[in-house]
Amino acid sequence: MGEIGNLEQLPLHNLPSTASGPEVSLQVINVAASSMREMQSAATSTSMGVYDSSDSSGYLSEINPQEAWLPITESRNGNTVTSVFHLLSSGIGIQALLLPVAFSTLGWAWGIICLSLAFTWQLYTIWVLVQLHESVPGIGTRYSRYLQLAIAAFGPKLGKLLAIFPVMYLSGGSCVLLIIRGAGTMELFFKMMFGGEATSEDNPLVGAGWFLVFTCMAIALAQRPNLNSISGFSLIGAVTAIAYCTLIWALPISKGRPTGVSYNSQKEESGTSEMFDVLNAIGMIALAFRGHNLVLEIQGTLPSSSKCPSKKQMWRGVTLSYIIIAMCLFPVAIAGFWAYGNKIPSNGGMLTAFMQFHGHDTSKFAKGLVYLLVVINCLSSFQIYAMPVFDNLEFRYTCMKSKRCSWWVRTGFRLFFGALAFFIAVAFPFLPSLAALIGGIALPLTLAYPCFMWISIKKPRQKGHGVMWCLNLGLGCLGMVLSVLLVVAAVWNLATKGLHANFFHPE
Repeated sequence: MGEIGNLEQLPLHNLPSTASGPEVSLQVINVAASSMREMQSAATSTSMGVYDSSDSSGYLSEINPQEAWLPITESRNGNTVTSVFHLLSSGIGIQALLLPVAFSTLGWAWGIICLSLAFTWQLYTIWVLVQLHESVPGIGTRYSRYLQLAIAAFGPKLGKLLAIFPVMYLSGGSCVLLIIRGAGTMELFFKMMFGGEATSEDNPLVGAGWFLVFTCMAIALAQRPNLNSISGFSLIGAVTAIAYCTLIWALPISKGRPTGVSYNSQKEESGTSEMFDVLNAIGMIALAFRGHNLVLEIQGTLPSSSKCPSKKQMWRGVTLSYIIIAMCLFPVAIAGFWAYGNKIPSNGGMLTAFMQFHGHDTSKFAKGLVYLLVVINCLSSFQIYAMPVFDNLEFRYTCMKSKRCSWWVRTGFRLFFGALAFFIAVAFPFLPSLAALIGGIALPLTLAYPCFMWISIKKPRQKGHGVMWCLNLGLGCLGMVLSVLLVVAAVWNLATKGLHANFFHPE
């Protein structure tokens, strides 16, 4: 590919004037090939970022102007450090505190094995996405959005069918869950500051009021223009996530285990119930890793050149960030299970267990700090998870108007999304109870689709790459089977334990 590209760039008048016969034929073929490539490049530039490597600075310059109008690709001045901030902020979430609950079902050995396998698997799929971001060397095509890559791999119809719902849920749905959890933690923080004795006059806000306060704070912070400009918020989100994950396992270890802690696996007598409990535990581990829907978007903020493609900086950022993520998640799972064993509550995980068993002998400052860190982390994570939604809204606008969004249009879109997310949070405050079900449906986006995309785009079965073909096919099929099993287990869990569907009545 590189040699053909170099031949095509040779000016025609530099060929010898006496050229004839085969030389003239070769000259005509080169001109025709160049024209065909230009036509193909122009045809694809409307749906993805296409770049011209002729920029004197060495970096690939954009041909499609729409890419420079949208929040995700408006600024490509990021670096390895900013990518680490974004990956940490999007990769560590409150669901990591449920890992000890999974260990209470699986036990020590299988819990550590499943957590290690899930970590390795999802890290491999991130590597695949990083490689596919610029999947055709020399042409400069960059897939800076997950949906773009899905369409390129599976075609317009199948790509949209497979990817739209998971991407919507993992972006907009995550923002709704952050409102519910962040607002609930704000309320707990307020009650703790008043010693649990606050009256209705001292605490005039009810559940919906706290949702509104959190949403207003999140949308007020969401006025930054593009993904690269919120690296400061991502830094705060990363620091707070690391801090509360560390505190939540370090404090119980320092205070000792409650009496009567057991490490025997919690399994029901029925074989069917036992199987579904194990599947639910595996689901908790699989859903503890998040952020795959943002990997391509984060890489889209990095500059790229033919000598230094963005995948090099991005993979350095992924390596650094996931070392830190492993240092957070593994201690939470292992130390949390050591501290509470089978006493850990299934709802709330480590945070609820700590307040229940060690809240009485822990200072108000330490408890308040944990709550405050969780709230700040939810506000910071909201910014990066909302960015794909903002990008999609502005994409529709720029397609219709063929111009960049003005500041008041951009602000209007963000206010609209904040109002919509607030309405959904108030209407369905029980959404966290459905996280396992919906997360199981969206799980292929993390574990399966990247493998199938690699097969479709790279075609590794050709030229002796049968090992990569078999590996990706096996992981992709296993990911789809696991997704189906987790959905069935979540439905079984809801059918046996019930669902407290408090519509329009947040508590």
